Amino acid sequence: MKIGVMTGGGDCPGLNAIIEAVVKRAEKYGYEVFGVLRGYAGLINGEIKKLSVEDVHGIFNIGGTIIGTSRVNPFKREDGLQRVKENLSNFGLDALIVIGGDDTLGAAYKLFQQGVSVVGVPKTIDNDLSATDYSLGYMTAVEIIAEAIERLHTTARSHERVMIVEVMGRYAGWLTLMGGLAGGAHIILVPEKPFDIEEVCNIIKQREEKGKRYTIIAVAEGAKPSNIESFITISKERDEFGHVRLGGIAKVLEKEIAQRTGKETRSVVLGHIQRGGAPIAFDRIFGIKLGIFAVDLVKEGKFGYMACLKSTEIVAVKMEEALQQKRVSENLLELTSFFRDT
Repeated sequence: MKIGVMTGGGDCPGLNAIIEAVVKRAEKYGYEVFGVLRGYAGLINGEIKKLSVEDVHGIFNIGGTIIGTSRVNPFKREDGLQRVKENLSNFGLDALIVIGGDDTLGAAYKLFQQGVSVVGVPKTIDNDLSATDYSLGYMTAVEIIAEAIERLHTTARSHERVMIVEVMGRYAGWLTLMGGLAGGAHIILVPEKPFDIEEVCNIIKQREEKGKRYTIIAVAEGAKPSNIESFITISKERDEFGHVRLGGIAKVLEKEIAQRTGKETRSVVLGHIQRGGAPIAFDRIFGIKLGIFAVDLVKEGKFGYMACLKSTEIVAVKMEEALQQKRVSENLLELTSFFRDT
């Protein structure tokens, strides 16, 4: 049995833990593992190399992915599907383990529908994949965001400023909500709940009247003012999965808040810092468990399934069921104001 493994989309902490676990579990069964380099780009171009236990030993605690990644969509490339199938055949790969978020796994599901033996593994710091309690990398990203916000409290308090922290999250506000909550942000703005800028300014003024002379705001890049329907973007250019490049909401808020409240206001964009660096213990263990389970799914011939976390157990869920978008629920949105008056 020859198994291909690939990572697609944005990198995140914990990917190497999955790769190490896949290779070591496969060796136990006498299988060979081949790393597909640079995601679907490598699958299209035939950039595939064998991975030995020695190649992956001890990488579980290293950030990023040793086999590289990309945002290439095989169904948007000329003869993409045909080239993928040809390379799988040329390298004798019997199965493909695809590690990715909704875009990467959505393409993987299409490959499965076209006859490719695929197993999915969820990774996305946005934590917006349904059927899994958490996605790989999310917990580490929350930790990074919380620490960044916590550090901003000291400078905001010292200068009596409003500090706005822009966090990743296109459609789902999990990172902003939980990172903001753990970091003690006074106002949290998420895509699930359009906000009114005047209301935000009133909260800042009310805090001022109570002697609370600084405010920390955590805002998701996909959050929208209630009077604007479109995303705030850096560029209108779309990637191969149809997404525009978000960014700039913090700057919009900075300008508006300063003008409307007279408060000194600054914005910070965390950007790729959120997804970089080594995984915390949770994601190291989670990644190892996902990698082991993915190889077991291959062994059992359960293709078209994804490894998902349910409570404390890793379980198999059909990919079409697991690819629905998971957004912050209504009952959790009240947490966005938990520190509003403190």
